[in-house]
Amino acid sequence: MKIAPFGFVLGGLRGLTGVRIAHLIETDGPGGAERMLSLLAAELQRGGCPGVAFLPTRREGWLEAELASAGVTVEYVPLHRPFSPRFARELAAAFRRHRVALAHSHEFTMAFYGAWAARLAGIPHVITMHGSRYYAARWRRRLALRAAIAGTRGVVAVSHALAASLRSDLWLPHHRITVVPNGVRSPNGVTTELRAELGLGPADRLVLAVGNLYPVKGHRDLVSALAQLVPRHPTLHAAIAGRGELEMALREEAATRGIGGRLHLLGLRGDVGSLLAAADVFVLPSRSEGLPLALLEAMFAGRPIVATRVGEVPTVLADGAAGLLVDPGSPDQLAAAIDRLLGDPALAQTLGSRAQERANAEFHVSRMVERYASLYRDALDRAAQ
Repeated sequence: MKIAPFGFVLGGLRGLTGVRIAHLIETDGPGGAERMLSLLAAELQRGGCPGVAFLPTRREGWLEAELASAGVTVEYVPLHRPFSPRFARELAAAFRRHRVALAHSHEFTMAFYGAWAARLAGIPHVITMHGSRYYAARWRRRLALRAAIAGTRGVVAVSHALAASLRSDLWLPHHRITVVPNGVRSPNGVTTELRAELGLGPADRLVLAVGNLYPVKGHRDLVSALAQLVPRHPTLHAAIAGRGELEMALREEAATRGIGGRLHLLGLRGDVGSLLAAADVFVLPSRSEGLPLALLEAMFAGRPIVATRVGEVPTVLADGAAGLLVDPGSPDQLAAAIDRLLGDPALAQTLGSRAQERANAEFHVSRMVERYASLYRDALDRAAQ
């Protein structure tokens, strides 16, 4: 199936050329929300819709580097304390200084302050919520997010599951939340050098996971599954691309299970397309997700997929028609599904092809940009009335 060309993005931006968009997020590391913001801002910039990203603190600088490479201006506006009217005023002043026409905030903190600052600056505001219900842990957060949404033109969830949670948690009518699935670019310039990097030969099998090393990503379940699989697949290895607090714990667990030499922690990588090209199976063992970009990248790469039934994952994988689904927190099911794909090359190829077709049809970045552009136009038109 043909990939949507850049012209599709340009068509999707009709009426927005020259409109300056503010992109707001609290963190600047390589997480899913940050990656999605970077992709969206870069595509808008390419299509003639210039952007300015506002971040409260420079911590890692990853997002700043990504945006700068796309020509998106980055400005830091310090958030001195959790509740800060001063921060809202400074953001509003920055919107005016950069002649921002619309502000787009991601996740709880910037949703709250972005709505406040946009109201002060007299411009429309859009919110995107990404992966989890962390905002729901405290009533104050729920009330703050509900207040932000009340003054916001468009509210987006990246998955239907998250949209349902937002409606339930915040007592919102159905029409207030729009679902816009994430999108990614199709891979290009990929290689399979990872296999040589890991010292793997032609007979070795490799399963790959991509995600930061946090408990919610379920990597311990993958290590447990790997230990179960090695007796049946003595050439099997697993690689995880990501960094985080569980690195030492995962290494120790693999060593305890006698598979330390088969688990490869790759750290943060910018060549996910090449990692996928080198893998036999992609595994998403997460215990909670919205719509992970790594899953979409694996689909574009045509990899056979094993993923947990979390967030939007079952919908994206057509309820198992484009990838095998297992329950979260079940290493046994994870191992059985991986074993099935390794033992049935025809099934693996069929599932990989179906996943690639779905990715091309539904989850290219151009479709995501078109959907957001429609929200932007609607918000701007209503603000002008």
